[in-house]
Amino acid sequence: MTRDHWDRRYAGSDRVWSAEPNVFVAGEAADLPAGRALDLATGEGRNAVWLAERGWRVTAVDFSEVGLAKARREADGRGVAVDWIHADLLEYEPPARAFELVLYVYLHLPAEERRAVLRRAADALAPGGTLLVVGHDLTNVQHGWGGPQDPAVLFTPDDVVAELPGLEIERAERVIRHVVTDDDEADAIDALVRARRPERSASGYGRPP
Repeated sequence: MTRDHWDRRYAGSDRVWSAEPNVFVAGEAADLPAGRALDLATGEGRNAVWLAERGWRVTAVDFSEVGLAKARREADGRGVAVDWIHADLLEYEPPARAFELVLYVYLHLPAEERRAVLRRAADALAPGGTLLVVGHDLTNVQHGWGGPQDPAVLFTPDDVVAELPGLEIERAERVIRHVVTDDDEADAIDALVRARRPERSASGYGRPP
């Protein structure tokens, strides 16, 4: 979907997504000590603001100016600071080895573009840092609720694992997300991968003593 599409969507309502963090972000980040975090495709900033409230120093990136404006207002209203960056993730180059946590959450791209963004996301991890990938699983089209209906932009946990060489995979599975809509309740099927950059790689790279 294009930048203009997301600008129109974010402008069309007070809030497209809940102000609460994604349930899997909250669950997976709960046991991590606060450090530097990078939130890719931050949207209205709900995960970035939640992390900042918990002491993380957050950089959040999105290509929608309207979404970022709403995210800034949310952060200001909740009294936290986030470094908001307006950029297209197909072009954005995060600093290498800079973040203890990188979020790639509900960013749906064709496979080649996904691989490129994931590679840069992995490169942005500091030694010991965690990459969390969450998105609508490929099986959600037929068996779940909501999300993109184009299989070309969906993925499975195995797809993501194959695209993260050099990282330690801590969790890779399909997960169920219960959704309450205006009319009913339903289950969405998501893909979740949690991966970690080793403290010291095979080449000897790691944290300085």
